[in-house]
Amino acid sequence: MIKKTLHITTNSGRYFLTDRIREEVNFWTTDQSQGMHPPPVQKPLPSGSRIISLPNRDAWSIPTCDLQHAIAGRESHRRFTADLLTQDELAFLLWATQGVRAVLHEAAVLRTVPSAGCRHPFETYLAITRVEGVTDGLYRYLPLEHILAHVRDVENLPARLTAATRGQSFVGQAAVTFIWSAIPARTEWRYAEASYKVIALDAGHVCQNLYLACEAIGAGTCAIAAYNQAMVDDLLGVDGDEEFSVYIAPVGKIAR
Repeated sequence: MIKKTLHITTNSGRYFLTDRIREEVNFWTTDQSQGMHPPPVQKPLPSGSRIISLPNRDAWSIPTCDLQHAIAGRESHRRFTADLLTQDELAFLLWATQGVRAVLHEAAVLRTVPSAGCRHPFETYLAITRVEGVTDGLYRYLPLEHILAHVRDVENLPARLTAATRGQSFVGQAAVTFIWSAIPARTEWRYAEASYKVIALDAGHVCQNLYLACEAIGAGTCAIAAYNQAMVDDLLGVDGDEEFSVYIAPVGKIAR
Protein backbone atom coordinates (compact mmCIF):
# COMPACT_ATOMS: atom_id res chain seq x y z
CA MET A 1 0.00 0.00 0.00
CA ILE A 2 2.79 2.43 0.87
CA LYS A 3 4.64 1.69 -2.36
CA LYS A 4 1.47 2.15 -4.41
CA THR A 5 0.73 5.52 -2.81
CA LEU A 6 4.31 6.66 -3.35
CA HIS A 7 4.19 5.51 -6.97
CA ILE A 8 1.04 7.52 -7.67
CA THR A 9 2.48 10.62 -6.00
CA THR A 10 5.74 10.30 -7.90
CA ASN A 11 4.01 9.93 -11.26
CA SER A 12 1.84 12.93 -10.51
CA GLY A 13 4.85 15.04 -9.66
CA ARG A 14 6.75 13.91 -12.74
CA TYR A 15 3.75 14.76 -14.89
CA PHE A 16 4.16 18.45 -14.10
CA LEU A 17 7.80 18.31 -15.21
CA THR A 18 6.65 17.27 -18.67
CA ASP A 19 4.79 19.49 -21.13
CA ARG A 20 1.87 17.11 -21.59
CA ILE A 21 -0.35 19.43 -19.56
CA ARG A 22 -0.15 22.03 -22.34
CA GLU A 23 -2.10 19.72 -24.62
CA GLU A 24 -4.96 19.66 -22.09
CA VAL A 25 -5.25 23.39 -21.45
CA ASN A 26 -7.83 25.34 -23.40
CA PHE A 27 -5.91 28.58 -23.85
CA TRP A 28 -9.03 30.28 -25.22
CA THR A 29 -10.43 30.21 -21.67
CA THR A 30 -7.47 31.73 -19.83
CA ASP A 31 -7.90 35.04 -18.06
CA GLN A 32 -5.79 36.69 -20.72
CA SER A 33 -7.94 35.32 -23.55
CA GLN A 34 -11.08 36.40 -21.68
CA GLY A 35 -9.84 39.98 -21.65
CA MET A 36 -9.24 40.16 -17.89
CA HIS A 37 -6.62 42.57 -16.60
CA PRO A 38 -3.37 40.88 -15.58
CA PRO A 39 -2.31 40.78 -11.93
CA PRO A 40 0.07 43.62 -11.00
CA VAL A 41 3.67 42.94 -12.00
CA GLN A 42 4.75 44.01 -8.52
CA LYS A 43 3.11 43.95 -5.11
CA PRO A 44 2.11 47.47 -4.08
CA LEU A 45 4.07 49.36 -1.47
CA PRO A 46 2.13 49.51 1.81
CA SER A 47 1.34 53.02 2.99
CA GLY A 48 3.92 54.41 5.38
CA SER A 49 6.63 51.90 4.43
CA ARG A 50 10.21 52.89 5.15
CA ILE A 51 12.09 52.78 1.86
CA ILE A 52 15.76 52.80 0.93
CA SER A 53 16.76 54.11 -2.48
CA LEU A 54 19.43 51.96 -4.08
CA PRO A 55 22.31 53.06 -6.30
CA ASN A 56 21.71 52.42 -9.99
CA ARG A 57 24.09 51.29 -12.71
CA ASP A 58 25.29 54.84 -13.35
CA ALA A 59 26.25 55.31 -9.72
CA TRP A 60 27.45 52.03 -8.26
CA SER A 61 31.08 50.97 -8.10
CA ILE A 62 31.20 47.33 -9.18
CA PRO A 63 34.30 45.80 -10.77
CA THR A 64 33.98 44.26 -14.19
CA CYS A 65 33.96 40.49 -14.26
CA ASP A 66 34.83 38.30 -17.21
CA LEU A 67 31.82 36.09 -17.99
CA GLN A 68 33.98 33.09 -18.82
CA HIS A 69 35.73 33.45 -15.46
CA ALA A 70 32.41 33.79 -13.62
CA ILE A 71 30.96 30.66 -15.22
CA ALA A 72 34.11 28.65 -14.57
CA GLY A 73 34.32 29.84 -10.96
CA ARG A 74 30.68 29.45 -10.05
CA GLU A 75 30.14 27.10 -7.12
CA SER A 76 28.05 26.82 -3.97
CA HIS A 77 29.54 28.39 -0.84
CA ARG A 78 28.53 27.57 2.72
CA ARG A 79 31.19 29.53 4.59
CA PHE A 80 31.05 33.31 4.77
CA THR A 81 33.29 35.92 6.33
CA ALA A 82 32.02 38.59 8.73
CA ASP A 83 32.48 41.30 6.08
CA LEU A 84 29.55 43.54 5.22
CA LEU A 85 28.07 43.92 1.76
CA THR A 86 27.96 47.50 0.50
CA GLN A 87 24.74 49.01 -0.78
CA ASP A 88 26.35 49.13 -4.22
CA GLU A 89 26.93 45.38 -4.07
CA LEU A 90 23.42 44.62 -2.88
CA ALA A 91 21.92 46.86 -5.56
CA PHE A 92 23.99 45.06 -8.19
CA LEU A 93 22.84 41.61 -7.01
CA LEU A 94 19.21 42.73 -7.04
CA TRP A 95 19.55 44.24 -10.51
CA ALA A 96 21.22 41.05 -11.77
CA THR A 97 18.38 38.86 -10.52
CA GLN A 98 15.26 40.98 -11.10
CA GLY A 99 16.38 44.28 -12.59
CA VAL A 100 14.03 46.05 -14.99
CA ARG A 101 15.31 46.78 -18.51
CA ALA A 102 12.09 48.17 -19.94
CA VAL A 103 8.38 48.47 -19.16
CA LEU A 104 6.45 47.65 -22.32
CA HIS A 105 2.91 47.82 -20.92
CA GLU A 106 0.92 46.68 -17.88
CA ALA A 107 1.44 43.00 -18.68
CA ALA A 108 5.04 43.02 -19.84
CA VAL A 109 8.17 44.16 -18.01
CA LEU A 110 11.52 43.12 -19.48
CA ARG A 111 14.05 42.14 -16.82
CA THR A 112 17.59 40.85 -16.60
CA VAL A 113 16.34 37.25 -16.40
CA PRO A 114 14.03 35.35 -18.75
CA SER A 115 10.51 34.39 -17.71
CA ALA A 116 7.87 32.40 -19.56
CA GLY A 117 5.57 34.81 -21.35
CA CYS A 118 7.32 37.72 -19.61
CA ARG A 119 5.20 37.01 -16.54
CA HIS A 120 7.88 37.18 -13.80
CA PRO A 121 5.94 35.58 -10.94
CA PHE A 122 8.45 36.30 -8.16
CA GLU A 123 8.80 38.76 -5.32
CA THR A 124 12.27 39.16 -3.77
CA TYR A 125 12.51 39.30 0.02
CA LEU A 126 15.77 39.98 1.81
CA ALA A 127 16.69 38.92 5.32
CA ILE A 128 19.47 41.44 5.98
CA THR A 129 22.00 41.17 8.79
CA ARG A 130 25.22 42.74 7.40
CA VAL A 131 24.71 45.41 4.76
CA GLU A 132 26.31 48.83 5.15
CA GLY A 133 23.80 51.51 6.06
CA VAL A 134 20.86 49.12 6.31
CA THR A 135 19.32 48.14 9.63
CA ASP A 136 18.93 44.42 10.17
CA GLY A 137 15.51 43.09 9.30
CA LEU A 138 13.25 41.79 6.55
CA TYR A 139 12.94 43.82 3.36
CA ARG A 140 11.32 43.49 -0.06
CA TYR A 141 12.81 44.62 -3.35
CA LEU A 142 10.65 46.70 -5.66
CA PRO A 143 12.29 46.38 -9.08
CA LEU A 144 10.14 48.97 -10.87
CA GLU A 145 11.49 51.71 -8.60
CA HIS A 146 14.77 49.92 -7.70
CA ILE A 147 14.21 50.45 -3.98
CA LEU A 148 14.07 48.41 -0.79
CA ALA A 149 10.96 48.50 1.37
CA HIS A 150 11.28 47.60 5.03
CA VAL A 151 8.80 44.85 5.88
CA ARG A 152 9.51 44.47 9.59
CA ASP A 153 12.17 43.90 12.22
CA VAL A 154 12.69 40.26 13.15
CA GLU A 155 13.99 39.25 16.55
CA ASN A 156 16.82 36.71 16.44
CA LEU A 157 16.79 36.77 12.63
CA PRO A 158 19.86 34.51 12.10
CA ALA A 159 18.42 31.86 14.42
CA ARG A 160 15.05 32.01 12.69
CA LEU A 161 16.68 31.60 9.30
CA THR A 162 18.64 28.57 10.50
CA ALA A 163 15.54 26.98 12.00
CA ALA A 164 13.43 27.72 8.91
CA THR A 165 16.02 26.05 6.66
CA ARG A 166 16.02 22.86 8.71
CA GLY A 167 19.15 23.58 10.73
CA GLN A 168 21.41 24.77 7.92
CA SER A 169 23.47 27.05 10.14
CA PHE A 170 25.38 28.78 7.33
CA VAL A 171 22.14 30.53 6.34
CA GLY A 172 22.15 32.33 9.66
CA GLN A 173 25.73 33.43 9.03
CA ALA A 174 25.04 35.12 5.68
CA ALA A 175 25.14 38.88 5.20
CA VAL A 176 21.84 38.76 3.34
CA THR A 177 19.52 35.91 2.46
CA PHE A 178 17.49 36.15 -0.73
CA ILE A 179 14.05 34.55 -0.38
CA TRP A 180 11.93 34.41 -3.51
CA SER A 181 8.20 33.99 -3.26
CA ALA A 182 5.92 33.07 -6.13
CA ILE A 183 2.60 34.68 -6.97
CA PRO A 184 1.25 32.00 -9.35
CA ALA A 185 -1.66 34.16 -10.55
CA ARG A 186 0.75 36.24 -12.64
CA THR A 187 1.68 33.22 -14.75
CA GLU A 188 -1.73 31.53 -14.52
CA TRP A 189 -3.27 34.61 -16.17
CA ARG A 190 -1.62 33.49 -19.42
CA TYR A 191 -0.89 29.78 -19.02
CA ALA A 192 -3.49 28.40 -16.57
CA GLU A 193 -2.50 24.87 -15.46
CA ALA A 194 0.58 24.94 -17.70
CA SER A 195 2.11 27.54 -15.37
CA TYR A 196 3.72 25.38 -12.75
CA LYS A 197 6.54 23.86 -14.75
CA VAL A 198 7.62 27.22 -16.13
CA ILE A 199 7.48 28.90 -12.72
CA ALA A 200 9.99 26.32 -11.48
CA LEU A 201 12.17 26.92 -14.53
CA ASP A 202 12.01 30.68 -14.01
CA ALA A 203 13.30 30.31 -10.45
CA GLY A 204 16.40 28.59 -11.77
CA HIS A 205 17.14 31.46 -14.15
CA VAL A 206 16.98 33.94 -11.27
CA CYS A 207 19.27 32.06 -8.92
CA GLN A 208 21.88 31.30 -11.58
CA ASN A 209 22.19 35.02 -12.23
CA LEU A 210 22.77 35.49 -8.50
CA TYR A 211 25.58 32.92 -8.57
CA LEU A 212 27.30 34.66 -11.47
CA ALA A 213 26.84 38.16 -10.05
CA CYS A 214 28.35 37.04 -6.74
CA GLU A 215 31.56 36.18 -8.61
CA ALA A 216 31.97 39.85 -9.54
CA ILE A 217 31.99 41.08 -5.93
CA GLY A 218 33.94 38.37 -4.13
CA ALA A 219 30.81 36.87 -2.64
CA GLY A 220 29.23 33.45 -2.73
CA THR A 221 25.84 31.84 -2.42
CA CYS A 222 24.22 28.44 -2.10
CA ALA A 223 20.81 27.67 -3.57
CA ILE A 224 18.45 26.10 -1.04
CA ALA A 225 15.23 24.24 -1.77
CA ALA A 226 15.09 22.33 1.55
CA TYR A 227 13.22 24.45 4.08
CA ASN A 228 10.18 24.44 6.32
CA GLN A 229 7.44 25.90 4.12
CA ALA A 230 5.24 27.13 6.96
CA MET A 231 8.13 28.75 8.85
CA VAL A 232 9.49 30.60 5.82
CA ASP A 233 6.04 31.76 4.70
CA ASP A 234 5.38 32.98 8.24
CA LEU A 235 8.68 34.86 8.24
CA LEU A 236 7.69 36.61 5.01
CA GLY A 237 4.14 37.23 6.18
CA VAL A 238 2.56 35.59 3.12
CA ASP A 239 -0.54 33.41 3.03
CA GLY A 240 1.05 30.26 1.62
CA ASP A 241 -1.55 29.97 -1.15
CA GLU A 242 -1.77 33.09 -3.31
CA GLU A 243 1.87 33.79 -2.43
CA PHE A 244 4.44 31.39 -0.99
CA SER A 245 8.20 30.95 -0.75
CA VAL A 246 9.85 28.84 -3.45
CA TYR A 247 13.62 29.36 -3.25
CA ILE A 248 16.27 30.62 -0.85
CA ALA A 249 19.87 31.76 -1.38
CA PRO A 250 22.09 33.12 1.43
CA VAL A 251 24.86 35.46 0.28
CA GLY A 252 28.06 36.52 1.99
CA LYS A 253 31.64 37.49 1.30
CA ILE A 254 34.03 34.56 0.96
CA ALA A 255 37.70 34.08 1.72
CA ARG A 256 39.60 33.61 -1.54
